[in-house]
Amino acid sequence: MRTDGLEAQPWILLALVAGAAVLSVPRATWRWFGLYVTFVHELGHAFAALMAGHRISGIELRFDHSGQMRSIGRGGFGAVWAGFWGYPVPAVTGLVLIWAASEGWATAALSVGVLVLAAALLFIRNLQGLAIAAGCAAAAVLLVWFVPAELVAYAVLTLGIALVAGAVRDWLNLLSVHTRRRHALSSSDAWILSQSTGIAGGLWLAAFALVIVASAAGAVWILVGV
Repeated sequence: MRTDGLEAQPWILLALVAGAAVLSVPRATWRWFGLYVTFVHELGHAFAALMAGHRISGIELRFDHSGQMRSIGRGGFGAVWAGFWGYPVPAVTGLVLIWAASEGWATAALSVGVLVLAAALLFIRNLQGLAIAAGCAAAAVLLVWFVPAELVAYAVLTLGIALVAGAVRDWLNLLSVHTRRRHALSSSDAWILSQSTGIAGGLWLAAFALVIVASAAGAVWILVGV
């Protein structure tokens, strides 16, 4: 594959994957990077709600990696649609970032991301959320302003891979809620969807996984050129 005109050799791809693993696997770094994944998760709910004609009334983010998006609109399909696009969106976003970097659009993708994160600040309704959102936007701005274009491409690739890995990690955490930590079940998107639709939570878990796996497969296809 190519990144902004540069050939990405196998050892570079391995380094990028290693960098993504450092962000998304160790507990020490996940404590911070997971906040960004949670932000993307809640933005997924928000964009889906907007697509369904809802009005966003607020987004809350907390340092324990929990969050909530509230919207105003009719229930039914719109509410289900908005409720679904939380866990899958970090993986989909990661795939889009990987594609953008591979096609030479890394800086543009990062610039769009800055605008989205900045706009999202208008909907944050708690202090922890403001700190998380502002930190994410500031990090993206620093990458756009101070990192050479070819290195931005590699940074965006790493971020995309880490988002896909983060989506997998979050899904596994959700699975543990349904299998081992059922006292927290009321916080699960899959459980909430099952209560509103009558469709078993396990099927919603599988639907989340299907989108995440498809995004991961697309990312691998782009990275290795299979």
